Amino acid sequence: QEKLDMSTYPVESIRNFSIIAHVDHGKSTLADRLLEITGTIAKTDRNKQVLDKLQVERERGITVKAQSASIFYNHEGVNYLLNLIDTPGHVDFSYEVSRSLSACQGVILVVDANEGIQAQTVANFYLAFEAQLAIIPVINKIDLKNADPERVEKQIEKLFDIPIDECVRISAKQGTNVEKVLQKVIEKIPPPQCNTADPLKALVFDSTFDHYRGVIANIALFGGEIEKGHKIVSAHTKKRYEVNEVGILTPNEQPTHKLYAGQVGYVIAGMKEVTEAQIGDTLFLYKQPVEPLPGFKSAKPMVFAGMYPVDQTEYNNLKSALERLTLNDSSVTVHRDSSLALGAGWRLGFLGLLHMEVFNQRLEQEYNMSVILTAPTVPYKAILSSAKLIK
Repeated sequence: QEKLDMSTYPVESIRNFSIIAHVDHGKSTLADRLLEITGTIAKTDRNKQVLDKLQVERERGITVKAQSASIFYNHEGVNYLLNLIDTPGHVDFSYEVSRSLSACQGVILVVDANEGIQAQTVANFYLAFEAQLAIIPVINKIDLKNADPERVEKQIEKLFDIPIDECVRISAKQGTNVEKVLQKVIEKIPPPQCNTADPLKALVFDSTFDHYRGVIANIALFGGEIEKGHKIVSAHTKKRYEVNEVGILTPNEQPTHKLYAGQVGYVIAGMKEVTEAQIGDTLFLYKQPVEPLPGFKSAKPMVFAGMYPVDQTEYNNLKSALERLTLNDSSVTVHRDSSLALGAGWRLGFLGLLHMEVFNQRLEQEYNMSVILTAPTVPYKAILSSAKLIK
């Protein structure tokens, strides 16, 4: 497989963006169309919801995990590199959204022409607004007979203070006007503010574990360049690594010679332990330390449940499965726990019930672990008459 040369894409021609929306407003379908129009993926039925790679995502038809894809697009004779970072719409996965946005300069805000603005639309809008990102409003599903784009445009203007003429009406399913969205991305979203001449500064915004190659970290470069053979250091653990491979995701991994400032891709650097790729960590070159990028607000769990192996001999296997899965979903908190009836286990904190179900389903599907989950509980606050606050 031939390596791509990424040096032909200067910072000015790069756009990093996310698509945010309420659940079921057509975000993953729009991502598919954008990838299809630009020839990143082939037009086949098999390619539906390309960025939803997990089995649980395909079964439930929801996005759980943020994924990214690099798109090459020629607009008015200029070659652009558009990095699309997909986000989930469920409130249970809002932490994934804030992580995706940290690597972006703009967002496409998708609203259903039939349902209008919903709770998660508002929550995600404010995440993007607080991060000072450029926002492109897109009204989807105009092909449905109950669609009322005029009403939705007025809603967007009233709630978000975005002029009506900035809204793009599309049908992601049929591909109507989707090309126009790409043009808006190029016109409205600013290129990243960074320089290849600066020392390397890379933000780890996601990571996955591969049984053969160890940890694969998704990175956004805020400065410098990175290539195979570079010695890099993690700002969080202070450990040194040698880069084995860098590349971009088109949604599948495609190795490149180098990655440059402003680009989004992945790096494999022989991290063996799952705990080494902290999300929100900054990577820099050995002996060229930089000011680490601000990390992320840590997620606050709302629902707690005990998890125990069905058979105590499986304890160590379950422990390593939990470590690997929490690398991939860092909003789960894990504390050791033991019960008289069930033996040694853990107390896990989740962002919501759907989050808990999905986590359990992934343990079963990806690690063949069957576990005992206790009934979920929520934390209580009690104010005692002695005026001490306990949780």
